[in-house]
Amino acid sequence: MKSAESLPNREFESLKAQVRSAVIWRSGSQIVAQLVQWAATFLVIRILGPSDYGLFAMTQVILVFLNMLNGYGLASGLVQQKEIGKREIRQLFGMLLLLNASLGAAQFLLAPLAAAYYRQPIVADMLRVQALLYLATPFIALPAALLSRSMDFRLQARVNIIASIGSASTALGGALAGLGVWTLVFAPIVFFAARAVGMTIAAKSLVWPSFDFRGAGNIARYGGIMAAGQLFWFAQSQADVFIAGRHFTAHMLGIYTTSLFLTQIFVSKFVPPLNEVAFSAYARIQHDTEAVAMAFNRSVRIIMVAALPFYAGLAVTAEPLVITALGDKWREAVPVVRLLALAMPFMTLQVLLQPACDARGRPGIGVRNGAAGSILLAIGFLIGVRWGPAGLATAWICAYPLYLGISMWRSLPVIGTDVRHVAEAIAPALLAALAMALAVILVDRALPPLHSLPHLAILVAAGGLVYGAWLLLFARQVVRELVAILRHRPMPAAESLPDAQAD
Repeated sequence: MKSAESLPNREFESLKAQVRSAVIWRSGSQIVAQLVQWAATFLVIRILGPSDYGLFAMTQVILVFLNMLNGYGLASGLVQQKEIGKREIRQLFGMLLLLNASLGAAQFLLAPLAAAYYRQPIVADMLRVQALLYLATPFIALPAALLSRSMDFRLQARVNIIASIGSASTALGGALAGLGVWTLVFAPIVFFAARAVGMTIAAKSLVWPSFDFRGAGNIARYGGIMAAGQLFWFAQSQADVFIAGRHFTAHMLGIYTTSLFLTQIFVSKFVPPLNEVAFSAYARIQHDTEAVAMAFNRSVRIIMVAALPFYAGLAVTAEPLVITALGDKWREAVPVVRLLALAMPFMTLQVLLQPACDARGRPGIGVRNGAAGSILLAIGFLIGVRWGPAGLATAWICAYPLYLGISMWRSLPVIGTDVRHVAEAIAPALLAALAMALAVILVDRALPPLHSLPHLAILVAAGGLVYGAWLLLFARQVVRELVAILRHRPMPAAESLPDAQAD
């Protein structure tokens, strides 16, 4: 099997340049967009209460369930296809319009049933208004697929930043105006509407839809498999809220979901855009097993260098972080954040597997992995709900390592790598994060009583120094690789890296 380096040199260098540019634009724009949104989000959290976030979480179960059928899997099929024409684009647009019109109507009809299940009448009104989101989806999914196919993430970046500013402004304005939970409803609508307009203009994708789907079988089948995978993703991502919403008060549910929001910031906000780039890049080299394996191991190493200190830091600074960021009324979230942070490294590695398998033309792997995960997590949540939010957090810690183990057993042979190479990719960041966590605990115990903000600042500074020093002393190759990426320089030779498949 030929390696990446055996590809025609000009083609390989072009692909590397495209991937590097895509990562910078996609992840860079995500950082800017998230900074804007987080500035507003944390202000809004301080204004609203746990009950508002609990009610909003109840609507998300229905919204997320229907959104897994919104056609993004069909759009991914367009990215994965070797060649497409105007007819395929028009057919995809027609599919997206039909699907999302049906989903909007279904949500409108299901709204009273959801409100009855949660015993919260306002949930029905919220869901009816949120049905407007489906109107924007076709005008986002199609242009996003076209731009991703060409690995043009620059225009997407600009649109995301503009949409984030509009959404953040709406959220903050609504909270200050006393709209309460409706603030959380209107802000996403503004975000989706702005993205729909911006993405359509950026990709010049406004075409007349075709409802003649003859010859679109490949895209439909691929999208169907992707949707099936999303079904199980829904089961595992929303089972906790679905179960807890029936047993918890809105206040308790708000404590749990906001804790989950804090701990999942990295895996839910930063990893998905990187996975978009990874999927497009893997699709370009899908027939070269060794090249896909090396790219996957390298992406694991780079992402975990950022992820592991984030999660370790959350675990050891949970109290001053929650009080500083959310306010004293959220103090109940501290033990939940601390527990959930321990499960998130497993989730981060888990979500990195699917893009590589999908690009290799094996989306069914993700479906089977998702099925296993949904069963394991649901069982854990059904048991853990008896002990409140902390019990649900403990269920994450117990179930996710098992889920990851099953997923790696299925996925790594398809990707072309193995557990040893993945462990070698993770080891430098893991050891540095453990050293950092121990140092922060010792510093925390030595500090006198302080206000939460200076307390947090000291702990973060100490942790950052220890983590950086450890990498410089014991993982210089990883540091060189990160510097090469940031400076747009060639990567260090594969032979000198742990993921080299020389053996």
